[in-house]
Amino acid sequence: MSSHKSTKKGGAASAVLPSDPESLVRFADLLKLRSLALSTQAEYLRYVRKLATRVNGDPAGLDEAQVREHLLHLKVEHAYSPSSMRSAVAAMRAYYGLLLGHDWKLFDLVRSPDAKKLPAVLTREEIARLLAEVRERRFQMVFRLIYACGLRISEAINLEVTDIKRDGPRLHIRGAKGAKDRYVPLPLWAYLELKAWWPTHRHPKWVFPGVGRGWRDGASSPAELAKAAEPMGVGSIQHCMRLVVASARLPKGTCVHTLRHSYATHLLEKGVNIRLISAYLGHRSLETTMIYLHLTAVNEAGTHAALAQLQPPPCPAN
Repeated sequence: MSSHKSTKKGGAASAVLPSDPESLVRFADLLKLRSLALSTQAEYLRYVRKLATRVNGDPAGLDEAQVREHLLHLKVEHAYSPSSMRSAVAAMRAYYGLLLGHDWKLFDLVRSPDAKKLPAVLTREEIARLLAEVRERRFQMVFRLIYACGLRISEAINLEVTDIKRDGPRLHIRGAKGAKDRYVPLPLWAYLELKAWWPTHRHPKWVFPGVGRGWRDGASSPAELAKAAEPMGVGSIQHCMRLVVASARLPKGTCVHTLRHSYATHLLEKGVNIRLISAYLGHRSLETTMIYLHLTAVNEAGTHAALAQLQPPPCPAN
């Protein structure tokens, strides 16, 4: 049995278990070689492991009809949502297609309906209202940075001090989704806020160090924060957002990722080219960006001017 170990960054783990059949160990190796996000690797392994548990053995020997029956079981008996069904089918396609070499028509036929809904987007006024409800400065800073640069939550919390570049200014986003690095324009107002934020903890590595458990661990002293072993947790940030959304009476479905969608939409409204926005977001394909953006034609020179206009009200000192 392979000595795979759990790897953690941004809260995702992709590890095989001692009880996993040999084919699942090989599947885990394949997923790593394809440089999928750790969360995706863990999700695919979980779906195939669920099938192995159901058949009480190695699922590698199943035929197309048996896998079809299993997918139907997930949809009917477990009432899987369309998004969960898409993930389950993708996992089976990777396992049976990429690993075992089966060219089954099943994966072309099983298509969960995709509503292609536009993601939730807040107006600039709603962004200001949201931020006005955030009392604790560290959460205020995280939300402002995600909105300022269109970051994923994992990219924000894993940001290191050396990733902030004065030239531009800009951020160096390392090991993002798809294992790709990228540079993102950092508006001057956000750069100055980060510059004022760092002296509150002076951590040698993390921009947003985390100490303790729970979302109200902000009482930690600067000395404690400077010694933090890990950055802030995803869960605490998401919990804070849920409380703020409720108190600010923002639209249902608003979450941390909504700030990223709002960033992209507001840049588009200011005339920034969609191809640049796609690059800033770290999308592999322009089609991913097109799900909620419309094509425009403005050059890169206007990006910083547009970012400057997105500055929310000042961050309250506390």
